[in-house]
Amino acid sequence: MSTSKELEDLVEFLHHGNTQIRQVSAEHLVGYSQTHTSLFKRNQLEPVKDLKLLVLDYAPIAKNALTVLINISHDVEILRNLANDDAFLGTLLSRITYPKEESANEIAMLLANMAKDDSMQRVLDLKRDIPAGLSTSKWAMDQLLDCFVKGAEGAYNKFANFDYLAYFFADLAKFSEGRIYLTSPQPHDSNIIPLTKLQVFTDHASHIRRLGVASTIKNATFHIPAHPILLSNLSPDPTLPPPHQGVNLLPYILLPLMGPEEYPPEDTEGMLDECQLLEPDKEREKDTEIMKTHLESLLLLSTNREGRDVLRAVQIYPIIRECHMQVENEEVREACDRLVQVLMRKEEGEEEDEVPNAGDAGGRMVELNQDDDEEDDDERIVDIL
Repeated sequence: MSTSKELEDLVEFLHHGNTQIRQVSAEHLVGYSQTHTSLFKRNQLEPVKDLKLLVLDYAPIAKNALTVLINISHDVEILRNLANDDAFLGTLLSRITYPKEESANEIAMLLANMAKDDSMQRVLDLKRDIPAGLSTSKWAMDQLLDCFVKGAEGAYNKFANFDYLAYFFADLAKFSEGRIYLTSPQPHDSNIIPLTKLQVFTDHASHIRRLGVASTIKNATFHIPAHPILLSNLSPDPTLPPPHQGVNLLPYILLPLMGPEEYPPEDTEGMLDECQLLEPDKEREKDTEIMKTHLESLLLLSTNREGRDVLRAVQIYPIIRECHMQVENEEVREACDRLVQVLMRKEEGEEEDEVPNAGDAGGRMVELNQDDDEEDDDERIVDIL
């Protein structure tokens, strides 16, 4: 099939009354969705409207419809149409929280792409029916977090791991309201701070999960008023406002930067317990982009004097020194240098010998089966093989 007329006819079949014809149409259009975006913008986006309806069709049709929408959502006009459709967003949230949804991973990918549109921050204030067995919260964000957490072990939906929600969270963390949500105790959820549910995955086997969580953490650290909460490793911590909850974020940022190196006693004195006596087979994060993101998070946490004092007190300098020595990547080494320069500089009112040793990361656009080697890192389209 190659002529424009044949393709237009194929698109018309998306709303055909015969199920088999709809299925054949959606299946064939998956391949063209990577190269013929304009095909789906005909008649004021009529094909997009059809595809949104097909998400509720039979499972094979719904999966193909979602795949097409993922692939064409890079187009600004289509993205805006998807992201601003309240009814469609409600459909996606209902489907992704359904424990037997076969296309839950594809929905997570589409939500991650839709989060590129500013209008999607309304999810932070959206209430939903509580899905039994998933969550006890009526808030959509809490339910998506629960999908992500339970999906890591396949404990909720045997068809899904929900990894791509990490990119969704990363993009929502670009907004002030998103950062406040991630770093604030939730009274309806035993005062748990949402970021604590995400940070535990900085060493997860899934590269998608690690990368998305690293970007989420970095964006959350732009919220400077939350730095004392993020840096505190005490619970309860009387220095914090009620409910005196700390996040203990540092180990989850530092451990990916660490290998099996041993440190002399003068370096380990004061070092976080989690960062001491590591196994001899401890591996450092292999993805240099993730490493750079963690280093940038540490730089953001050193924005004010209090944060710098904490980083110095927990002996972060030897860890960064080893990272600089062991990792042969210029961007990582430059990030190490920037951080060290901040930690080693003289503070106001100090003498030189008194100093102890010492941008947004969005989510990722997702597209199926497309080469992205030449894309810029921050706007990269992630391949699904």
